[in-house]
Amino acid sequence: MEQDAGSAIVRTTYGKVRGTVRDGVSAYLGIPYAAPPFGPRRFQPPEPPEPWDGVRDTTAYGPTAPKSGYAPPYDVLLPDPAVPGDDCLNLNVWTPDPGAAGLPVLVWIHGGAFRNGSGAVPVYDGANFARDGVVCVTINYRLGVEGFAHLPGVPDNRGLRDQIAALEWVRANIAAFGGDPDRVTIAGESAGAMSVTTLLSLDLGLFRRAVAQSGAGLVAQTREDALKVSTEIAARLGIEPTAEAFAALPPAKILREQESVGMEVSLLPDPGRWGASTARTAMALVPVLDGDVFPRRADEAVAAGAGRDVDVLTGYNSDEFRLFVVPNGLAAHITPELVGPVASGMGVPAPVLAAYRSRYAGLSGGDLVSVLITDHLFRVPAHRLAAGHAGRSWMYEFAWPSPERDLRACHALEIGFVFDNLGVPDVGPLAGDAPPQPLADAMHRAWVNFAVHGDPGWPEFDATRPVKVFDAGENPVVLDPGGEDRAVWG
Repeated sequence: MEQDAGSAIVRTTYGKVRGTVRDGVSAYLGIPYAAPPFGPRRFQPPEPPEPWDGVRDTTAYGPTAPKSGYAPPYDVLLPDPAVPGDDCLNLNVWTPDPGAAGLPVLVWIHGGAFRNGSGAVPVYDGANFARDGVVCVTINYRLGVEGFAHLPGVPDNRGLRDQIAALEWVRANIAAFGGDPDRVTIAGESAGAMSVTTLLSLDLGLFRRAVAQSGAGLVAQTREDALKVSTEIAARLGIEPTAEAFAALPPAKILREQESVGMEVSLLPDPGRWGASTARTAMALVPVLDGDVFPRRADEAVAAGAGRDVDVLTGYNSDEFRLFVVPNGLAAHITPELVGPVASGMGVPAPVLAAYRSRYAGLSGGDLVSVLITDHLFRVPAHRLAAGHAGRSWMYEFAWPSPERDLRACHALEIGFVFDNLGVPDVGPLAGDAPPQPLADAMHRAWVNFAVHGDPGWPEFDATRPVKVFDAGENPVVLDPGGEDRAVWG
């Protein structure tokens, strides 16, 4: 490592990079881990980047993958910067000391429904993990049609393959930043957590620990259902559903129709139109069961023994689904009569729906859907992942209610606490004006402890189902919180 005032130079496999040093943390932003996925590389697996001569400045975030911005009001609630450029398969590294050796590593895989997000989102700034002795890496990967549409004739799961390529880059290069390639923890939230559990199920040997925040492994499309989505997007673009036809269009032209189809799937998850595997999660573009890189749904593979050598920390927020139906006003329009079609379309068993109608008879339609789908998509799958995992597991629940917009403990609210970034500019207003710093201290320390020691600080998950409940109080360990509801799901 070479160092001069305010910067540190590190040699990677492909060339030297110069970062910045601030408050004892060295940051390297926008390092390419794969070649730009455009031109002849479009819709193909990731390829290594071209080596470079001299020293590459990595002092600003690199280009982000093609995506549409969030629609209001989510554009305010979930800041999602877009950086133009083709070299979007890049990552960012924060380290306490690039001259060190053997430091634990945390690799963050962002969320965004596989259509939004990047490693440049402000709340993902990894400086505080580095401050506490953990090398932090955030990555970009291809999104939407570019990364996940099933197009006959080209490989599926290009975005997932990008994530694997980034982890292979970490394996080969992180020692140059002070990290230990044998002490890697992967972590993610929402689509990032769904990616984490998918990667866990593949037994790649590229990480030792895994953190899945609000996404636990039931997300996967069959090829048949995925083709229904790509065919509909193609029809709206006036093209055939082939890689060649899509490649003839610039990504920006595809995004508009991609988003309209994605919105329709999320608002009306109709298995008759989109297929059961699409409707189950109300997301249009997700990892595809391709018989190759992703042969089996993650929760099923883990229950069969996959990932047994990886320690797992998984959990959920108490009111996840409120983020999707409260800020946009949708909850107010969900009548009791609409609860059934929404639930059945997403694959909720009829006896479960009946039980929830009885248990929560006093709730409005919107509130009942929020409770039901929070359990369907997040809480119950997290319990199943922890219970089915053959290795060591821990579970948490994030229960602190935001004072904003009646969101309560909604989806994505915990991220700023995990990164200890409540005061970072432009992280969005999800947590209000005065979120509790002691809660951030507790959550961030637990994640650091997990990455460093393989133990977040409470009992391992077992038949008694101990769950660490993070709130603004004492953060107790509770045995099987909400167990009566959970048991209804079998």
